[in-house]
Order: sequence, then C-alpha cells, then structure tokens
Amino acid sequence: MAGIDQAAIDNGGREPAALRIARSIGWGFARIFSVLALAIAWEVLARSGTFTPFQLPALSAVIEHIWSDGVSGDLWINTTLTLYRALTAFAICAVLGVAIGMAMSRNMLANWFFDPIVSVGFPMPKIAFLPVVILWLGVYDISKITMACVDAIFPVIAATVIAIDGVEKELIWSARNMGAGKRELLTQIVLPAALPQIMTGLQVALPLSLIVVVVAEMLMGGYGLGGAMMVASRFANSTGVFAGIVEIAVVGYALVKAMSLIRRRLLIWHPEAHDPSTV
Repeated sequence: MAGIDQAAIDNGGREPAALRIARSIGWGFARIFSVLALAIAWEVLARSGTFTPFQLPALSAVIEHIWSDGVSGDLWINTTLTLYRALTAFAICAVLGVAIGMAMSRNMLANWFFDPIVSVGFPMPKIAFLPVVILWLGVYDISKITMACVDAIFPVIAATVIAIDGVEKELIWSARNMGAGKRELLTQIVLPAALPQIMTGLQVALPLSLIVVVVAEMLMGGYGLGGAMMVASRFANSTGVFAGIVEIAVVGYALVKAMSLIRRRLLIWHPEAHDPSTV
C-alpha cells in the first residue's frame, strides 16, 4: 500500500497511466455491452430453430449480406443518397427553423403569423401530407427532402422560441446599459445564451430527418436505404430487409454521435462541456 501511495505521489498525485487506460477500456466495454448482448442473443435465437431463417435470419448472414452489398457498391449508393436527402433537409430546417424562431421571439407580427401554424402543425402527423407532396412534386429527391423538412422544422422552431424567451433579462438589461445595439445584443448576448437549447432542437431534428427520409423512400421507392428494404421485401428477401435495419441503425447512430460532438465543440464555453466535478 505504501508503494502505491508513493507511486501516486511521484506521479504528481495523478492516477497511474495503466489504471486510466484500464478504466477507459472498462467504460468502453460497458457502453457497448448491451449491443453485444443483443447481437449474441440474435445469433443464438436465430440458430436455435425457434424461428425460421425467413422470419429471423442469423446476424452473421445479415452481416454477410451487408458485406456483399458493400463490395458490389449498392450499399454506398443507397447510403449516400439517404444521407444526402436527410442532411439537406436538416440544413434547411436548421436555417429556416432558427430564423423563424428568432423572428417569432423578436417580432410581434411574425409571432402573430407563425404561432398558429406551429401550434397546429407541431402535433400533427405530417406524413399525412405525403399524397399531396407526391401529387405536386413527384417521387424524386425534392419530394423526400420536402417531407423531411415539413416534419423536422417544428422542433427547431419551438426550441429556438423557448430558448430566446428564456434568456435572462438581467443579461439583456446589462448589455443595453453598456450601450449594446440590437445587432450586438442579438449576436453577442441572446444567441450565445440560447445556443444550448437551440442545439437540443437541432439534435431532435437530425434523426427525425433521417427517419422521415427513410419512410418516404419506403413509400415512394427508388434508391436509398428505405427503397432497398422495400425491394428486398417485395422479393421476399428477409436477409436484405434485416440488413437494411442494421444499416439504418448504424447510420442513425453515427449521425447522433456526430451531432453530439458538434454540440460539445460549439458549447466548449458552456458548463455542460466539462466533466462534472468530483470534489
């Protein structure tokens, strides 16, 4: 025990590097344990004979199918198209949603005009507009992007309005007393203070854009992860359907993690970007 204490003292009071590495490995395994357990249970259940291969193909067969699609290039074409549609819709939602939310918070006329639309449209299942979108725009990229925009913009608007309305009045009063104009007040006080909650709205909108794009691809057909799943379903290719589920899950996970990283980078000044105190 004395040797360990002496080693800690010699290291400047910090824990040894080996202990930090072991702890990081342990936490990393803990994070993926549930996914590994689900994968093992899937493989065991599929090979136990409880279900037929058509009802539940083995995970190894699904991974082999994904590998085959990757080698042939179909996986990359479908993934690229789905990401292009989802990210384009998300970018439009981010710009328009924040702009509309800011206008509603800062301008009574804009609030009078947009508030009823947001109040009615937010809880409404926007997929009901799909037949109208198909009639007006066809079944190509613009219709799928439009459907995702219609669905994902409302969380951004709502988060922006709530965030700006929730900025502490003392900050605004102090900035005005120091001579800040409207532009400085908005860019240097209001937006930075509201940014954490706005980012929360964007984090909701990003996976929502992906979900709506995949659903639109399933219903409209064509290339894309959702369209590939429906083609596999029509040909009774159960392995292909489950491969699509796995692919969409991986893409969604990657997008969510990327958005979390962007949030930490943008909010590096905010307390949530720092580890909680252990004192």
